[in-house]
Amino acid sequence: MPTAPTHSAVPLFHRDFGGTGDPPFVILHGMLGSSRNWQTVGRELAAGRRVFALDLRNHGMSPHARDMSYGAMVVDVVAWMDARGIAPAELIGHSMGGKVAMLIACRHADRVHRLVAVDIAPRDYSWPGRREEFEAMNGLEVGVLRSRADAESRLEGLIPSWAMRKFIATSLERVPGGGWRWQFNLPVLAAAVSQLERNPLVPGDRFDGPALFIAGARSAYVQQADHDAIRAHFPSARIETLAESGHNPHVDAREAFVRAVTSPT
Repeated sequence: MPTAPTHSAVPLFHRDFGGTGDPPFVILHGMLGSSRNWQTVGRELAAGRRVFALDLRNHGMSPHARDMSYGAMVVDVVAWMDARGIAPAELIGHSMGGKVAMLIACRHADRVHRLVAVDIAPRDYSWPGRREEFEAMNGLEVGVLRSRADAESRLEGLIPSWAMRKFIATSLERVPGGGWRWQFNLPVLAAAVSQLERNPLVPGDRFDGPALFIAGARSAYVQQADHDAIRAHFPSARIETLAESGHNPHVDAREAFVRAVTSPT
């Protein structure tokens, strides 16, 4: 296994959804997302367990930093767990956050009671439309926006998906004194897309503990051809496909998602 480069941790913002019981669930969102996207599921999971959701670096209310690598995000999450005496945890990672969770499981197995990877596999991706979305966001004059709805309207001809336009607009926040700005670090994320599309795992990475991979049947992110790669790194993995879901099972098929996560692996 290659020697890991040195990364400096940033202090991550988190939401505490309450609940009791160990090990706690620790949720890691996907690219351009934040802990805010997990509030409904977080509260439902808290009915049976303590639940936290983090904002990864350059997202949400967490600090911005130039280093937007998987290694840096792993250092952040492990430092966050250390600061709260959390070990092990059940890591739930969606998309980009799922890759972070996979890497933590393989490199810091003692920190992970169970891995839950949501609509992501250990492989390289070429995310459809992602570069066009970043181009559209970079070209949006946020200083003149009147509202999030105004932003959605201006993005309409550039980003075909209504759901994606609405999702992106949720990351606009008001600037004191007037105007809007992106909550995420747009320049750093745009520059890091190619790196974040890659598989952060190497052939020797392996986690023998319990693992659940949840896929959306209407998503192309986890395919039958990925199952061998999943089990090469996670030999105990159970793979469950949710029929009514696309890339966001926690939104598209929330009840089925919560059942899958809370059922014995």
